[in-house]
Amino acid sequence: MGLLGIFKELVLSAVKLTIIATSVAAQAKPDCQSKCGNINIPYPFGTGSPGCNISRSFFIHCNTTFNPPKAFLTTSNIEVLNISLDGYLRIVDSIGYDCYNSSGRSSYFDTWITLSKFLISHAKNKFTAIGCDTYAYFQVKLTIVATSVAAQAKPGCHNNCGNISIPYPFGTGSPGCNISSSFFIRCDTTFNPPKAFLTTSNIEVLNISLDGYLRIVASIGYDCYNSSGRSSYFDMWITLSKFPISHTRNKFTAIGCDTYAYVQGSLGHNYSTGCLTFCNEITDVINGSCSGIGCCQTGIPKGVRSYHVTFYSSFNHSYVLGFNPCNYGFVVEDGAYSFFVSDLYTKNFTDREFPIILDWTIGNQTCTEAKMDPENYACKENSYCIDPENGPGYLCKCLDGFQGNPYLSHGCQDINECDTLKPCDGTCNNVPGSYSCSCPEGFEGDGWKNGTGCSPKVIPHRQSFPFLVVALGVSLLSSLLCSSWVYLGLRQRKLTKLKQKNFQQNGGILLREQLSKLEECSETGKIFTADELRKATNNYHETRILGKGGQGTVYKGILPDGRRVAIKKSSIGDQSQVQQFINEVIVLSQINHRNVVKLLGCCLETPVPLLVYEYARNGTLFNHLHNAALASVMSWETRLKIAIETAEALSYLHSAASPPIIHRDVKLTNILLDETYNAKVSDFGASRLVPTDKTQITTLVQGTLGYLDPEYLHTSQLTEKSDVYSFGVVLIELLTGLQALSFERPEKERNLSMYFVSAIKEGLLLEILDRRVVNEKNIEQLKEVATLARRCVRVKGEERPTMKEVASELEGLLAMEKQLWGKGDLHEEEAEPLLDDPYKNSIRYDGSTSFSMGPDSIKNQVSFEVDGAR
Repeated sequence: MGLLGIFKELVLSAVKLTIIATSVAAQAKPDCQSKCGNINIPYPFGTGSPGCNISRSFFIHCNTTFNPPKAFLTTSNIEVLNISLDGYLRIVDSIGYDCYNSSGRSSYFDTWITLSKFLISHAKNKFTAIGCDTYAYFQVKLTIVATSVAAQAKPGCHNNCGNISIPYPFGTGSPGCNISSSFFIRCDTTFNPPKAFLTTSNIEVLNISLDGYLRIVASIGYDCYNSSGRSSYFDMWITLSKFPISHTRNKFTAIGCDTYAYVQGSLGHNYSTGCLTFCNEITDVINGSCSGIGCCQTGIPKGVRSYHVTFYSSFNHSYVLGFNPCNYGFVVEDGAYSFFVSDLYTKNFTDREFPIILDWTIGNQTCTEAKMDPENYACKENSYCIDPENGPGYLCKCLDGFQGNPYLSHGCQDINECDTLKPCDGTCNNVPGSYSCSCPEGFEGDGWKNGTGCSPKVIPHRQSFPFLVVALGVSLLSSLLCSSWVYLGLRQRKLTKLKQKNFQQNGGILLREQLSKLEECSETGKIFTADELRKATNNYHETRILGKGGQGTVYKGILPDGRRVAIKKSSIGDQSQVQQFINEVIVLSQINHRNVVKLLGCCLETPVPLLVYEYARNGTLFNHLHNAALASVMSWETRLKIAIETAEALSYLHSAASPPIIHRDVKLTNILLDETYNAKVSDFGASRLVPTDKTQITTLVQGTLGYLDPEYLHTSQLTEKSDVYSFGVVLIELLTGLQALSFERPEKERNLSMYFVSAIKEGLLLEILDRRVVNEKNIEQLKEVATLARRCVRVKGEERPTMKEVASELEGLLAMEKQLWGKGDLHEEEAEPLLDDPYKNSIRYDGSTSFSMGPDSIKNQVSFEVDGAR
């Protein structure tokens, strides 16, 4: 069999069960399904109806979309081949590979697997690597595995609730068994076996780890439809008083084909995040893929103690009702859920529950603060304190060489490594927290099995002893110096090669060639080194982060000459995009417009390309308009000035740049303000260059909810008019002071552009204008700008003006205002609008602007507030 054939083989793994069954017959529970395809399903495993398996960990998902049906372990994508009552089962897994050709790495796949309950058998499996220039390693992640020593309750307290171990600082039963009320576990014995719940809530606990996290189980939210409209709705929400939801171990997941699901809550300030999933045909959907077609996933913010899952559907599932009647949304432990196409139409999916990981800590103090209060300091003998990432509070760990419960007095017990490891060839000496090896009298060596061991002493001739010692010392010193020199040289050479490889892979050679052709232009972009940008950002310290978005993370940097810059970590999805990336860098580095953020250069020596932009001191327009502390100081004159400058910048990109550039993500957060509040259009990560022989291009739909052109959404045809639509939404925000999309408003008012058009049709424009900027002098100008904004957000792109026309009209309005002010007070008839009742003609608005396609998450666009819990 050739190497390619070997790569395509599947690897079989035997998994050791924690339950050893004594029965020999492979029988299912009475009245339960005994097989899934060709696989026997003996109890304690089970499939189908509730109660057929002994617990959730023993549930077998039988996927009948395969022929014959296939069995999968719980809700994962781990296929089961065989179940034995001798205490093991056989699963199937793919192999990892790393392939190269003459140009370098051609393909790479690092396979991984996570099991919540069962262990990979050390006796029945081997880790295997194949290759002639290969270093393959097997990395094991130990999750919640509580040993009998570690999972200790406080003396005199219950150790367990049913099958769940309750280690101190948690406790159940008598008062004083838990360190505080937040760590109380309510054991409900009305269940069989009993179930554990967090404090007095209905939040079920599945596992508690002394590593600082616990696993709970929660229901999902759903939004279902039939031919008559919405048939059922459940907006799942949960509130925790003490423990935050782990931002590193969970994912927010949404399922559906006409679905925008979002999760919102509070972490001292309101937050929201969500994702969109969209599909026209069920044949477009792929098992296991959550990239925005049928299923999407995104992370959740750090420090979240509450969340609320709600939904929005553009067409009430009317176009996909035959195979997807419901939206689903839920927070789930990363790796605990694998998407199946059948989840789109399975009737009982609304009853599913999924595990969630919570982080826990002791108190609200740091380690330094806690140690100043010895009486209440929770870390006992032979332990140390750590400040966890998801604080506030602290955790305790047993010192190296000890194991047990660091929160109990004498809970950390010495590990006798001499018995457990048997590391010595000679005599093993165990001491508290450590151990050593030595050789008995008459032998020499270090006594270690993996060292020189022990061997009988050879007594050399007396006269040769000093010479041998000197010679041996010189030899060892020379070898040490030589080895160190070789190691440092190889390490430096490896780092240099890695930088060169990244430079070539990210198109550095091509970029350098292009820049060399433009040497006569002093404004061309610079290629920065990785070391330059690392120093500029203080090694990318978190205090230098200016913001995060779908296109990457932006850091504040200070160059050696004192210039402040914004450094953005972007990404190249695959090597086919290198040419496009280089073209964008070349074009953007030559843009010279006062209202476009200047691209100063880039760095290609890192795995992820870095872009360097000029720095805008006053942040984003979003913060100034929607931050209550800042919005009051932004007058209408300032807003109009920013609108004009933004329109001029977009007009320049569409008309004067060569080739033309479509921004594709115009919104308040991408309009920056410098120290004198001049507008700077930024973030070209989603932008597209338009070939000179085309007026539109076909792309994967991408944008931000509330600003997205409905025509572009439904046709995938990107034109300059898509930017016009987004700019129209920006104008409406400047006029009203409202956010483009807010689920806090009534349903008919959630989408600002639709609400705005509806208000104009009903003659209610003055009621939605921002009262902080309306006065007798500017009311007519506000109406004129409102008319222009309405034209920009028409559903059909051909009915919208160009950005050049928009910029010209706004400048005309500003000039007219100055002229009128110069004349002093006007007579009433002179102050009439120049257009005859621009609000008479009605338009048909049947598009939706509240969607964005693709795997990008939508974050921090709206603020929310949550009260209570369910």
